[in-house]
Amino acid sequence: MTTRIIPLIALMSCGAAWAAEPIHEAEFVFPLHHSHNHAPSIVECPNGDLLVSWYRGSGERKSDDVAVFGARKAKDAGQWGAAFLMADTPGFPDCNTCMMVDRHERLWLFWPVIIANSWESCLTHYKVAVNCGTADDSCPSWSHSGTMLLKPDDFEAEGLHVLDAQLKQAPPGYSESRKEGLDRLRQRLGEKLYQRLGWQPRCKPTVLPSGRILLPLYSDTYSISIMAVSDDDGKSWYASKPLLGFGNIQPAVLRRNDGSLVAYMRENGVTERIRICESKDDGISWTVAGVSELPNPGSGLDGVRLKNGHWLLVYNDTTEGRSSLAVSVSDDEGATWRWTRHLEKHESGQYHYPAVIQSRDDRIHIVYSYFVTGGKTMKHVVINEAWVLRGDN
Repeated sequence: MTTRIIPLIALMSCGAAWAAEPIHEAEFVFPLHHSHNHAPSIVECPNGDLLVSWYRGSGERKSDDVAVFGARKAKDAGQWGAAFLMADTPGFPDCNTCMMVDRHERLWLFWPVIIANSWESCLTHYKVAVNCGTADDSCPSWSHSGTMLLKPDDFEAEGLHVLDAQLKQAPPGYSESRKEGLDRLRQRLGEKLYQRLGWQPRCKPTVLPSGRILLPLYSDTYSISIMAVSDDDGKSWYASKPLLGFGNIQPAVLRRNDGSLVAYMRENGVTERIRICESKDDGISWTVAGVSELPNPGSGLDGVRLKNGHWLLVYNDTTEGRSSLAVSVSDDEGATWRWTRHLEKHESGQYHYPAVIQSRDDRIHIVYSYFVTGGKTMKHVVINEAWVLRGDN
């Protein structure tokens, strides 16, 4: 047997969490389903209900029947209600979802509509509900909707500079397909159409103490990310500087005590590690994306700053496949991740694209895509920090 030694100072920093009784509850949001069900988000409504959103259809960007669905778990209910339609653009795929409840208790749903059956052709849309609804009406009653049009400052010159620097550090032996992809990327860096089209969401927005909303977006055209920024409660949106460092997508943003921001991103290149970059001006400009110590096989992740100031990250902790899904906790704002425990660890199946929040009762809610031989669903897990600190049995 291996004895795990935890430094005393680390135990002290997690004192209350360590003393708590571990919590772990798990359930399917709906029974295993034959269709493709993927990319969930989760929010806690002002009345204590939970809402989950995801997309469902016969495929992804190439399947025009894909639409956004949702499900509600009423406060104190024993199970999730039936799935209901949240958004559908007839004849076009509706894909990755994310949600938030703003400071005015309005529910926001963000998702991309895929115009020409390619990720590069998407436009992010949104719907807003004055309230989240109740168990009686299931789907929120939307008050208005819109399309998010972004016009980033021209980033061709800076993008080429960062790309050339990356290539100098890259290992030799790029395949012909990768070389062709780089040539195409170089050409598109200077095209206004691609700088303004193809930005889509994945992880939930971050709301800063000032009220500024940062909606993380990413582009499969360039394999980079950007923030849609609103300083007027969502009335208008503008683009941050891009998060350069090609191969970073789907950011999750966490805020340090000193006000600086850290973005953790899915690897979409060759490093096999979670990508990371920082902002010191409330999300307007970002450092070039570097590489963290945490593995990533090219799959989505999410994080949350807990009420006690600790950070929690949910991710596939492998360099290949998505059959292992881990939760890690940091008590030093991401400098180290001392504790890790697995939600799933199997030889087969895919358990991925997590979304995580902490509810008002301090419990941590995680929902993720659950793919096994019998079908696909969203799995909802409720834990507390004490459960993670105990580690795998």
